[in-house]
Amino acid sequence: MSVFLSMVKINTKNLIVDTASQLFYEKGYNLVGINEIIEKSGIAKATLYNHFKSKEDLCLAYLDTRDSKLMENLKQFCNQKPKGHKRIIGILEFVLDFYRGKNFNGCWCIRTLAEVPKNNKRIRAKIKSSKLNLLDYIESLVIENSSGITNKNSSKLSQSIYLLYESALAESHLHDDEWPIHQSLELLKLILKKN
Repeated sequence: MSVFLSMVKINTKNLIVDTASQLFYEKGYNLVGINEIIEKSGIAKATLYNHFKSKEDLCLAYLDTRDSKLMENLKQFCNQKPKGHKRIIGILEFVLDFYRGKNFNGCWCIRTLAEVPKNNKRIRAKIKSSKLNLLDYIESLVIENSSGITNKNSSKLSQSIYLLYESALAESHLHDDEWPIHQSLELLKLILKKN
């Protein structure tokens, strides 16, 4: 296969994922049909199925893409903060920044999880893996930015921060307001003072 054809194939696949991602995040996984993705992408049905065997496969690509961008943006955001507790607090300041951004519609993982049956092991496993990656990142940030913290305490603190992050994200979406994020920030500052 020529380099040109490889690039066209990659670009087409990215176009499909980008279009599906926008639609799934805006409308929800169940409300978006394959025909709408095809129409918005401007491609033929055969082209879509050449890249993705099913809507579920496309959903997994959507989750991968969103999660990769989230982790990249979160790390970049936190790394701009001074080392120490301010960098840890950056995790929730990131949620505030995300909330204030264009087209905020909550957590795509939780929204998708709510739409798929419990026996959909592939999508549930992908979402769980994404959340565990986030938790791992939070723990690495806690360890790097808390002097003398034990492994047991870093794990407990990371889990608390993770729960504050998740609730701030979900509740700000539900209430369409920043107050849950601000309250989570205040709680995190109190927790960090005690550690």
